[in-house]
Amino acid sequence: MSAVELDHKNFEDTITNNDIVVVDFWAPWCGPCKSFAPIYEAVSEEIEDVVFAKVNTEDQQDLAGHFQIRSIPTLMIFREQIVIFSQAGMVPAEGLRDLVAKARELDMDDVRKQIQEQEA
Repeated sequence: MSAVELDHKNFEDTITNNDIVVVDFWAPWCGPCKSFAPIYEAVSEEIEDVVFAKVNTEDQQDLAGHFQIRSIPTLMIFREQIVIFSQAGMVPAEGLRDLVAKARELDMDDVRKQIQEQEA
C-alpha cells in the first residue's frame, strides 16, 4: 500500500485505528525529503500490514508543531498509539525495514509499564 497523506482531519483516526503507523514529516522544498521519498514509497509498497503516512509540514503546521518537528525529514513510528521512535534524517531502505521489524517485536505491555513508571 502506498503512503497516505495525513492532515489534522485524519491524523488521529489513522493513529487510533492501526497497530503500527510510520509517519514521514516532510516539506516540498526539502532536498533530503525529495531524496528520501522514493525509498519511503518503495518500502511502503513492500510492507502490507503497516500504515505508511506522510505529513506535509508546510500545509500541516499545527501537526508539525504538536510533535515538535524541528528538522525534516523526520520519521516517527506509532505502535498502539504510542510514539516508539522519532528521528530526524533520512533512513536507508534496509534501515526502514529493520525499524518496522523492531516495532513489531516490541512488548507493548512492557512499554506501557515503563511509561507509567516514568510518569509516577
